Parts: sequence; structure tokens; C-alpha cells
Amino acid sequence: MDVGLGLTFQNLHDRVTDKDVFRHELSLAAQAEDQGFDSIWTPEHHFTGYMMTPNVPQFLTWVAAKTSRIKLGTTVTVLPWQNPVRIAESFLLLDYYSEGRAILGMGRGLGKEEFVGFDVPMGEARKRFREYAEALMQGLETGVMEYDGAYLKQPRVELRPRPYDSFRGRIFASAVSPESVQLMASLDVGLMIIAQKPWDRVDEDLQSYRERFRSVNGREAPRPVLVAFVAVDEDPAKAKDMRDKYLVEYARSTSSFYQFGNKEFASIEGYEYYGALARSVEKNGIEKFNEFLADLQIWGRPEEVYEKLALMQERFDVGQFIIYTQFGDMPFDLGRANYELFARKVLPRLKDIDVTAPRHAPKVQTA
Repeated sequence: MDVGLGLTFQNLHDRVTDKDVFRHELSLAAQAEDQGFDSIWTPEHHFTGYMMTPNVPQFLTWVAAKTSRIKLGTTVTVLPWQNPVRIAESFLLLDYYSEGRAILGMGRGLGKEEFVGFDVPMGEARKRFREYAEALMQGLETGVMEYDGAYLKQPRVELRPRPYDSFRGRIFASAVSPESVQLMASLDVGLMIIAQKPWDRVDEDLQSYRERFRSVNGREAPRPVLVAFVAVDEDPAKAKDMRDKYLVEYARSTSSFYQFGNKEFASIEGYEYYGALARSVEKNGIEKFNEFLADLQIWGRPEEVYEKLALMQERFDVGQFIIYTQFGDMPFDLGRANYELFARKVLPRLKDIDVTAPRHAPKVQTA
């Protein structure tokens, strides 16, 4: 199976400079192909040190020039903040620069501060996402973009350069709320699982997504991409310490940035799910929720990390993983050791997992 490397470019507390962050993370990206990773992924974020990634296609173009085979993806490009024509042009160019290695991961966004910064009402995000996604996917496939919607009024334009190749099978979308899961199935895109809810709820969402996908598109849904933050060490006590310090700190930064305790989400169209989440956070306490988020991630000795990821692959029929090894306020030397140990001891075993077999193949009967 394919295993990708995720990069965060985080500078949470300004204990180092932004230059230091970029120097470190770019060095990880430059070595990823030689380490055996199949792809590189980075989220889009703006305006804070939570993740300093405002122009992901530009970064991926840099990676394209440093590599020859590794695929290049976004986790995710937030559609409501941008003109769909410009997104299409960025990915068409990336595909030319990389000779067909671009992957579009897309989403509708959750950071309230980012919506304010772009002067886009959050209550319009779901509808804008659908219109922008439909127009964008048409443009990437045909080289022509034209759309007449409630929010997007795009006159017919030809995109040049023309599409390098079809993007079918190279578009994924993140979805956390049940409504978004249904929408992604209707749009005929793969699902990207970013852990924010109990795994039994993820099971339910995947079943709903696959049923909807089959009903709308007349074929089986693609296998999902699963994002995991990993802390690995030969010493189990040190791995647990990485969980307690850095996975929890990353969870705290995520809760703070996305305002998971903000009950105002309940009154914003399309974000009602997060309003219900905020009520749960208020009831149980934010630190308990941060511990829960950290526990959704993976840590342990190399064989334990492999076994946990292999079980997740089997449970959710995962098609590929995106693994983050530098997160929170983890020191750079520890982040590099985490990255290198994962690449040396866990990555080769994950890559050996066969995900090409039919999903519902009959069990072999033994005598």
C-alpha cells in the first residue's frame, strides 16, 4: 500500500524562528522519496503559527523539483476561500511540473479566524464548497470551466495548459460531519479520514458513504485515505512520553485553533455538528477532549505502531496512509529521529500490505 508523509510547518509558541521551522520541514520533505515514502501532503492554513502553509501548491512544486516519483497532495485545499479558476490553474501547473503526480485533497474549512481573514461567511461554506467543487472538477477534467450557481458565476473560460491527465482517482475530500460524508459520495470523490471522532462513528460514516457512493455512481467507492500522527521509539516509555507531551500538545493546538468549545457553531449553517461537539466539550472538559484526540493517534515501539496501523487498515479498508511525525512543540532532533525510525522500521512493512485484492473476496476454505 502507499504511505505518504504529512508535514505541518507548525510554530506554536515561537520558541524557534519561522526560518528554523521551514529549514527543518523542508529537509524532511527533500529526503522523503529516498526514505521510501510514496507521497507528500500538507494542509492549507493561514494567519497563525498553527500551520504556516498558505500556498500548498507552491510548496509541492518545490518538492516536485527535488523528486522524481513521489506524489504530491493537499490535506486539504479549502475551496470556499479561493477562486476555483485559480485553484484549477495551480493544480494543472503542478501536474505539468511533476509529470502527473498531483493529488487534490479538498475541504470546506473549519478555522473561524481564517474565514474572517478572507471575509467569507462560514454559513455559506457548505454551499460554496459544493459549487466550487463541481466547477473545479469539471475544469480539471475538461480544461474548461463554466458555472452558474448561487455563489459562483463563472463565465466560460479555457484553462491553459490543458489537463496533463485525468484527475479521476486523484481527488479526495475530508469530511467529519455526517452531512459532509454524504456530500463527498455524491461528488464522486474519495474520502479522507482525519481522526476527530470515535472510531465506531467512523465505521458508521464509511458505511453511509459507501452506500451513498454506490447508489449515486453505480460502482464501489474508492478506499479511503487515513491521516495518522505517529510517535515511535524503541523504548516504550519514551514513546508514551512523546504521546503525553507532543500528541497532547498538538491536540490542544487543534482544539484552540478550531475553537471546538465554541457553541456558536450550532447557529452557523453547515456547522451544526460542531455545535453539538462544543456542548460535549463543555460537559466533559476541554482537557478530556484533548486526551481523547491524542488517543486517536498512534504511538509505541515500531512493531506496535505497525500492528495498530495494520489493524486500522483492515478495519476501515484503508487504501493509503498519511503519516505525520513532526507535530506540536516537538524538538526538531526528536522529530527527525521519529521520522527516521518510522521510515526504517514501520514504513517498509506497511508498504507490503496488499490493498489490491477485491474488497469482498470470498474466504478460502481450508480442509
